[in-house]
Amino acid sequence: MTSVRGKVVVITGGARGVGEELARRLHAKGASLVLTDLDEGPLAALAGDLGEDRVLTVVADVSDLKSMQEVAEQAVARFGGIDIVIANAGIASYGSVLVVDPDAFRRVLDVNIVGVFNTVRATLPSLIDRKGYVLVVSSLAAFAAAPGMAPYDASKAGVEQFANALRLEAAHHGVGVGCAHMSWIDTPLVQDTKSDLPSFVAMLESLPGPLSRTTSVQECGEVFVKGIERRKDRIYCPRWVGLARWFKPVLTTRIGQASLLKAAPKILPQMDAEVTALKRSLGARTHGLKK
Repeated sequence: MTSVRGKVVVITGGARGVGEELARRLHAKGASLVLTDLDEGPLAALAGDLGEDRVLTVVADVSDLKSMQEVAEQAVARFGGIDIVIANAGIASYGSVLVVDPDAFRRVLDVNIVGVFNTVRATLPSLIDRKGYVLVVSSLAAFAAAPGMAPYDASKAGVEQFANALRLEAAHHGVGVGCAHMSWIDTPLVQDTKSDLPSFVAMLESLPGPLSRTTSVQECGEVFVKGIERRKDRIYCPRWVGLARWFKPVLTTRIGQASLLKAAPKILPQMDAEVTALKRSLGARTHGLKK
C-alpha cells in the first residue's frame, strides 16, 4: 500500500459529493490538495474547513483545456508537482433521445468525456515525472444502460475505454491508471435528480435487487481511498458492481434488460413530461453553472 501522506492530489468536481468526501479523507491522511469545481461557494467553504496550508482551490471548467492547463501550472507552482489525479467531475441529463435538450447532451459529453481528457492531458507530464496515479471516475452505467440517460451512459462507457487505453500508454512511464465504477451514490447529483423527477425514483424502484439501492458517500469515499492507496486498476462501489462488468454481455440482452423494458413504456413518457415542464434537461445546480 502506498501512503498518500505528502502526496499532491488533484480532484476535479471537488466541491461536493464524492469529490468533497475524497478531499476530506485524503487531507486527513496528510495529502496536499488541488481542488477544482465550477461551484465557487461550496469550494471556498470546503477550503475553509480544511485550512489553506495544504489546499489550493481553483474555479475551473474541465471542458476547457486551457483552464485545466492553468490548474496544473498552479499545482506545480504551489506544491512542486502532481502525484495523483482524480478525474471526478461529472454531470447527467434527463429525458429520452427525443426530448433531451441537444445542448445538454453536448454538455454532458463535454464534461464527462472531454473533461477527463483535458484533466489528464494537462496533468500527465507531472504525473510522468513522479510516476503517479490517475483515477478516472466512470460508473455502473458503463455496463448497464438506463432509459432517459443516454448521454450519461454513453459518456461513462466512453471514459472507461479512455482509461483502458491510457493504462496501456502510461504503463511504461510508471504511471498507474485506475477506473472507478459505482452504482447509485447518495450525492447531490442523485439527490437533485430524485427531487426533480418522480419518474427517476420510480425507475430505481423498478430495478431488481441491489440495482435499486443507493450507497452513502462515506462508504464510496472509503472504498475509493483504499483503491487509490493500492493504485488499483479498477475500483467498484459497492463491490458487487465488479460482477456487472463480467455480466455485461447478459445485461445488454433482452433478458438482462427485462425489468427496464417492462417499466420504460410507463416511466419514460412520465420523465419526458417532467423534463418538458422543468424546461431544462440538466439539474438545477448544473443548469445554473453552465458556461
